[in-house]
Amino acid sequence: MILSRRLVVGGAPFALVFSARGARAERPLRIGVLTDLSGPYRDTSGPTSVACVNQAVEDFRAMGGTLPVEVLAADHQNKADIGSSIARAWIDNEGVDAIADVPNSAVALAVAEVVREKDKVLLEASATTVALTGAQCSPNTVLWSLDTYLLAHATGSAMVRAGGDRWFFITADYTFGHSLEEETAKVVTALGGRVLGRARYPFPATTDFSSYLAAAQASGAKVVGFANAGADLVNCVKQAHEFGLPRSGIRLAPLEMFLTDAHALEPQYSAGLVCSTTFYWDLNEHTRRFAAKIAARTPKNWPNMIHASAYAVTLHYLKAAAAMGISSARASGRAVVERMKAMPTEDDAFGQGAIRADGRGLFPAYLVEVKKPEERRGEWDLYHIRTKIGTEEVVHPLGFDGCKLGL
Repeated sequence: MILSRRLVVGGAPFALVFSARGARAERPLRIGVLTDLSGPYRDTSGPTSVACVNQAVEDFRAMGGTLPVEVLAADHQNKADIGSSIARAWIDNEGVDAIADVPNSAVALAVAEVVREKDKVLLEASATTVALTGAQCSPNTVLWSLDTYLLAHATGSAMVRAGGDRWFFITADYTFGHSLEEETAKVVTALGGRVLGRARYPFPATTDFSSYLAAAQASGAKVVGFANAGADLVNCVKQAHEFGLPRSGIRLAPLEMFLTDAHALEPQYSAGLVCSTTFYWDLNEHTRRFAAKIAARTPKNWPNMIHASAYAVTLHYLKAAAAMGISSARASGRAVVERMKAMPTEDDAFGQGAIRADGRGLFPAYLVEVKKPEERRGEWDLYHIRTKIGTEEVVHPLGFDGCKLGL
């Protein structure tokens, strides 16, 4: 079943808002937020990503943008066939011009093919397989701020340099998990470490990780790398503590941990964990201003780097479409992406940046450590910023894994 609904801003449909301002009656740009509204990535993306896309439209309007815009949302249920079917139906029947967010790398790769075939735009904020701008890159795809290459080189390298040179991976058995495990393993071995073993579990059907944790504990590893995210990561960290892995000297490496995951973990489990991020709400006055807007919409789920990416990539898309004119923007998604690449980016969440020829956004990363309870000034005051990492260290080179764009 395809679940889809139009969303409104300020309590009224966009078409009515624009009509009241005397906008020319023309078919609006339509953005479909394809996300996880009910599964393990609900909090890391989900309704807050939808809120961020709507906020981008509002902010575009506040900047003087006059394009008519509608936002739709649907739940892909973490199934590639459902995701691609929704994308195709949206484009063919609903006139959707761009699809945004799309957590779950298997779903994202399937949707990217539909978008390329139909010459629309994929505004990727959530899926992190490096294949999206590597082996399966597309002139119709923009991947905003994070991928498995970045996570491996930021978090993985920091763990090895801190003495964690023997690894065991617990991995979600699908495209994203494989990519994160493989990219991190490359970093570990390049720095002189060793991978002692790995265990891949069925996704999204696993909640009991005891057998995988027992294998990790028996392996002799110094580090257990969790190549997963969302609810699975939260469960893995909790169960690792119950098994006593940290007490036995094994370090936990959450390779893709979001602010929302750190918040979901009790402080006794999260304090001291090291991870990497491309956005944190308390970086500066601009990130705090952006976060306040989103927290007003979703007060129980403050924005993480996925949510911020959904906002920023949508805002930049709207700026590019406005520069081209709505008729040209609707005629060719590839042309819109080219315009997005040609324009510098700027927004409250990420500041200034750029999009490279292969569709990869160029933004720094931050190595962070989760605060102890006594160090926190509020419910979402969770991170110490340890190191800012430049794009040259965490963004893969052009031509990575066979991508020909920009070469």
